[in-house]
Amino acid sequence: MFVKAFPSMLTVGNLFLGVIAIIFAFQGDHYVDYAAITVIIGMLLDGLDGRVARMLNAQSEFGKELDSLSDVITFGVAPAFIMYVVSLQDMNWLGILVTASFPICGALRLARFNVQAGVPGYFIGLPITAAGGVLATLALYHKWFSPVVLLLGMLLLAFLMVSNIKYPNFKKVGIPKAAYWITPLIVIVVVGVAIRYPSEFPKIVFLPLALYALYGIKKNVDLSLKKTRKKEVSEEEPLPFD
Repeated sequence: MFVKAFPSMLTVGNLFLGVIAIIFAFQGDHYVDYAAITVIIGMLLDGLDGRVARMLNAQSEFGKELDSLSDVITFGVAPAFIMYVVSLQDMNWLGILVTASFPICGALRLARFNVQAGVPGYFIGLPITAAGGVLATLALYHKWFSPVVLLLGMLLLAFLMVSNIKYPNFKKVGIPKAAYWITPLIVIVVVGVAIRYPSEFPKIVFLPLALYALYGIKKNVDLSLKKTRKKEVSEEEPLPFD
C-alpha cells in the first residue's frame, strides 16, 4: 500500500513546497531567495513523481489530477506571488492583473494537457513547471531589470504556456531502475548546495530554464521561416508550358 502511495506522497511534497514558497515570498526580500529555491526543489519532486509511478506501476487518474492541482500552486501561484512581492506590487491594478494572469494561463495549460492528446516526445506549450521555475528565478534579478522588463517577461511566459509551440519532453526519457538509488542523493546534494549558497544557486538555475523557454520560440520561428521559403520557391517554379 505504501509503495503505491509513494508517488502521490512526492506530489503532496511538491504542493507543500509551493505553499512554503508563498509564505517565504511575503516575509520580505531576505527570504525571496529561499522562496525561489523552494520552487526549484518542487521541480525536482515534480520530475520524480511521474517516473516513480511508472517504475512502480502505480499510475492512476487520482495521481494525475493531484499532480495538476499541485503544479498550479507550486509553479503558478507561488512564482507569481514572488514576482509580485519583489516588483509588481508598486504597479497597482496592472501588477495585480499580470500576477493573476500567470497562474490562470498555467491552469489552462494543464487543463489542455489533461484532455488533449499531445505530440509524442513533445509538450504543446511551455510546461508550467519550466515557466514557474523561470519566473521564480527571474524575480531574483529585480535589482538588475526594470519592473517593466520583468512584467513583460511574465506576460511572455504566460503566453508561451497557452501557445501551440512545441517543447521537448524529457520526462519520459528512460532511466534504468538500477540508477534510481542515486535519486535521493541528487536531491540531497541540490538541497545542500541551495542552503549553502542561497543567493547564487537559484540565479544559476535560471539560465538553463530560460534557454529551454527560448528554445521553443527559436524552433517555432525557424519552422515558420522554412514554411515561408518553401511557399516562395513553389510560387516561383515555372509552369511546364511557360
